[in-house]
Amino acid sequence: MTRRHGYALLSAIVALIAVLSAAIYIGVASDNGSGESSKNSLSGPRAPHNSAAPASTGAWVGSWSASPVGGEPGTETAGLAGRSLRNVVHTAIGGTSARITLSNLYGQAPLTVTHASIAVAAGTGSAEAVVATMRRLTFGGNTVVVIPAGQQVLSDTVALRVPADSDILVTTYSPTPSGPVTYHPHARQISYAARGDRTEDPTATAYTERTEYWRYLTALDVLSDEAAGTVVAFGDSLTDGVGSTENTNRRWPDILSDRLHAALHSGQDVPRYSVVNQGIGGNQVLADGLGRPAENQAGVSRFARDVLGRPNVKVVVVDLGINDILRNPRLADHPDQVVAGLRSLVRQAHARGIKVIGATLMPFGGHHGYSEARENVRQAINAEIRAGRVYDAVVDFDKVVRDPYDPRRFRPDYDSGDHLHPSDQGYERMAQALDLNALKGSAPTRL
Repeated sequence: MTRRHGYALLSAIVALIAVLSAAIYIGVASDNGSGESSKNSLSGPRAPHNSAAPASTGAWVGSWSASPVGGEPGTETAGLAGRSLRNVVHTAIGGTSARITLSNLYGQAPLTVTHASIAVAAGTGSAEAVVATMRRLTFGGNTVVVIPAGQQVLSDTVALRVPADSDILVTTYSPTPSGPVTYHPHARQISYAARGDRTEDPTATAYTERTEYWRYLTALDVLSDEAAGTVVAFGDSLTDGVGSTENTNRRWPDILSDRLHAALHSGQDVPRYSVVNQGIGGNQVLADGLGRPAENQAGVSRFARDVLGRPNVKVVVVDLGINDILRNPRLADHPDQVVAGLRSLVRQAHARGIKVIGATLMPFGGHHGYSEARENVRQAINAEIRAGRVYDAVVDFDKVVRDPYDPRRFRPDYDSGDHLHPSDQGYERMAQALDLNALKGSAPTRL
């Protein structure tokens, strides 16, 4: 048999498996990522398909998440067929069982995943797994899943002790072309790829390709006895962690999570919550990016998916608006448009009983996009936020990071160097500014 005929036969077999899998599974495990409730809802526990999964104890919460941003450049035609993609993610909370979400939101064709696994990483900055923790993932009881273009799927529950504050490896393999690859750039975390199906290979030997992207994977949930709810950090690159040191988990939501755990362990009366990050670099409150579906969806468009669609959300912390100012000169005379957009996020959250903490917009003096007109818009928006006319509670990021001698700029040691994104010290100061007591309570009742 020639190599060409062999490949054709393999493709035909995979296609047949995909069709059978799709017939079984698509109807019960796919959705469009809109956040609307469905049989694949992420909002709470469901009956597990995996016979190895234990009976539900504890609460389902987010331990890690990342928003789908767009289609990865260079993957438009073939995707990443024939490669094992090993995503490295850092947990906020531990649990006794796990499940993942895979997204094909920006794919133009169905994505066939024939093999997926999850394991605890053997160390920081490595593709090597702890052998005893390697678990095969299934979807509707099948190892093969077909994710239609524009859709996402939730895996079955798998029994795995997931440690808090640790790295987890989630690996997927697709043998057939399907692009573009739905991804999250600027991860500030190195992930890996290997040629061939190395999904359950615990060693790092084959994983020679490195990337600062998360591919397909958008969430890791755990059945946790350590947390009773999820806090979602919702924002732009300032939440995504641009400017922080790679592979060190020094974004402000990471540090907030550490603070919350430390307070609980010391006996303080604070909520037992996990913290997940739904920041996207360049994100705006009002404007979508280009493409269909739109890349870098506006905050008002993606809020249902990225906040309301997460499990057991109790609080959302919103830090959005600076990109609307930088990228829309017409807003110089209309800061009320951004404020109206932020209020619409609050209304969406309140409809689900979720409390909203909002951040003031930080300075950007010295950045190439700075102008006095844009500074005036920032000040006008911050005045509304500080006056309590937007959010349920306020965290004043601007106040704690600005230079006391020139409030239009970052304090020098809090500046990453581009005069827009914080340094590691700046991100730590932001996380320290949020009063943990503000996480208590729920959304106010609206009559």
